[in-house]
Amino acid sequence: MEDITVAELKERLDKGQKFHFLDVREEWEFEEDNLGAQNIPLGELPHRLSELEKHKDDEIIVHCRSGARSGNAKKFMESKGYSKVRNVLGGILAYRAL
Repeated sequence: MEDITVAELKERLDKGQKFHFLDVREEWEFEEDNLGAQNIPLGELPHRLSELEKHKDDEIIVHCRSGARSGNAKKFMESKGYSKVRNVLGGILAYRAL
């Protein structure tokens, strides 16, 4: 799936649109600043993928600090059969700059 811009993400969050939201930053980063997503740090994702099983056919939007870790998470999840994963371009840094 196509990646998503922070402007699109903000609009979708503001409208309360349905998707599963995943934050792959470390716990301390998430605690400092979060957008209400489920937090599974990238390093833990292979061991915690079962937590996302019920969302396998849903759109999953993944974000991190700048978009790099979430891009890796997207590739990993796609390799495991998740077909509707979208990376937030620019991550939370770009989102906060809106």
